Amino acid sequence: MSEQPTYLRIAGDLRQRIADHEWAEGAQLPSRAQLAKDFGVSDAIIRRAQELLIAEGILEGRAGSGTYVAEQRKRLRMTRSCLSGRLDEAPGGPDLGALGGMETWESRSDGIVPAPKQVACRLGIAEGDYCVRTAYEHLSDGKPVYLSTSWEPYEITSGTLVMMPDGGPLAGAGVVRRMAEIGITVTHAVERSEPGQVNAEEANLLGIQRGAPCTRIERTFYGDDGRAVETADIVVPATLCEIVYEVPVWQGSDSSD
Repeated sequence: MSEQPTYLRIAGDLRQRIADHEWAEGAQLPSRAQLAKDFGVSDAIIRRAQELLIAEGILEGRAGSGTYVAEQRKRLRMTRSCLSGRLDEAPGGPDLGALGGMETWESRSDGIVPAPKQVACRLGIAEGDYCVRTAYEHLSDGKPVYLSTSWEPYEITSGTLVMMPDGGPLAGAGVVRRMAEIGITVTHAVERSEPGQVNAEEANLLGIQRGAPCTRIERTFYGDDGRAVETADIVVPATLCEIVYEVPVWQGSDSSD
């Protein structure tokens, strides 16, 4: 039989030491350089072992800080429902209230950003037309759960009090309410989802391993004239959250439908 790869042996050792409570939940592990010295291996092997344990949910990486023993986190349920007719309780993403716990978000808006081709297509504008882009990090009990990036055509909100989703008198109010403030009635949203993997930047923000499975949702809101008023890219990591859709059943329909 071939010898077990070194990184797997080290991952097993770290896993056991954590199980034996050598490091408590939330405790910071020694630096990668120190662990490499202790095990007599390269930093790259320690990194690979840690990445494996991060994928298993045993460790969590914090950008610019280090690696920590992950606190046990319950996998949250994100309920998507058209029953209430309200899909934008949280800006730039699904209803945070469906997650439970203390839901908050952190955001950053860029005033004038040229629309990439794919975003422009979804908004029905020309590639390079200006948009207001807002990046959101959605938190539950202070921990990141999912990410979203919102794009709104600049010509729609330019010069109004709701131009910046995270600023002004309706900061954080959501797309429907903000658009209503400037006379636009949002009538419906369209969502498209597909499986994917988180990239390096997303992994750092979420504290999970790069390449971890996720669901990517493209959601676009439309006004009563059929014009797209906002589109968002939502990243929901599978290790942190499950997505459940509620669909109404119309009474009186033919049973064969």
